[in-house]
Amino acid sequence: MSLLGFAAKRLLLMIPVLLFLTAVIFILNELSPVDPARAVLGNAASEEQVSELREKMGLNDPLPVQYVDYLKGMLQGDLGTSARLQQPVTDGLKAAYPNTLELAGIATLLTIFFGTLLGLASAGRWKGANALRAVMVAGASAPTFLLGIAGILIFFSALDWLPASGTTSFQDTAPEGPTGFLLIDSLLDGNLEIFWDAFKHVIMPAIAIALIPAVAVGRTLRSGLITAMNSDYARTARSKGLTERQIAVRHGLRNAVGPALAMLGLQSGLMLSGVVVVELVFAWPGIGLYAAQAIPVADFPVIAGVALVIGATYVIINAIVDVLQAMADPRIRL
Repeated sequence: MSLLGFAAKRLLLMIPVLLFLTAVIFILNELSPVDPARAVLGNAASEEQVSELREKMGLNDPLPVQYVDYLKGMLQGDLGTSARLQQPVTDGLKAAYPNTLELAGIATLLTIFFGTLLGLASAGRWKGANALRAVMVAGASAPTFLLGIAGILIFFSALDWLPASGTTSFQDTAPEGPTGFLLIDSLLDGNLEIFWDAFKHVIMPAIAIALIPAVAVGRTLRSGLITAMNSDYARTARSKGLTERQIAVRHGLRNAVGPALAMLGLQSGLMLSGVVVVELVFAWPGIGLYAAQAIPVADFPVIAGVALVIGATYVIINAIVDVLQAMADPRIRL
């Protein structure tokens, strides 16, 4: 099977998974004590007005009909109205999701960097590998929220190196487009001062998210590299005079990267859950903070919308990982 055919097949397999996810969220939404019509009209509305709007919104229809309408609304960008903010959930997600994607993207890059560094250093028995492994494993043994709090205490309170909250110190002058990602937009705007400030804001929460997945990816990569380094082609490379580092980077890494990519896909779920916690710790204005503010007041439309976005993101990430694995190891396409 060609890579394009494999990618198309993998994308088609996402459809039933996403349908199941929407069905679960729809059922939970039905079990929620929050009345969508009341959420739209507010507490001051009369029962007659609420009943009229419920009929207009189709909330009195049979559940299968409501589910189909829910899917149609979701495809049109209608995820309900926030009971707390009295605004469409889609508007809140549009404002918060780019910040979460930016944080998760930096965390993913750090996971790949630290995981690859740990795997190569451990498998190649490089100097300092044991110290690096000990530091990363010790850090990964702590909960994500504790890593965030420790980072604030050390790098903000004690050393005053990094800011403790928010995305930027330039609230009034920071660019708002065209991508919605502050790091990219500040570069496109040619403002290196805002870029550096945004980088300082994102690096500490990103490391707090990335450390635990990086250790898991590094261990998996190390195991694959050790197997690859003991293979016949590695012995042939040694006979040609290549060093252990050259063998690991040139020959072992591609053969060992498949399982590491699979582990990265699995860890993406942990990273997404870590984003929710870390955003609360660092007051990062993403969907995690958006959901955390909705939970105490039982604002279920917001909670359901965030759950849907996170679930869909996880499914998409794993589909991308599967395609990357197929690129690294063509045997997977079979």
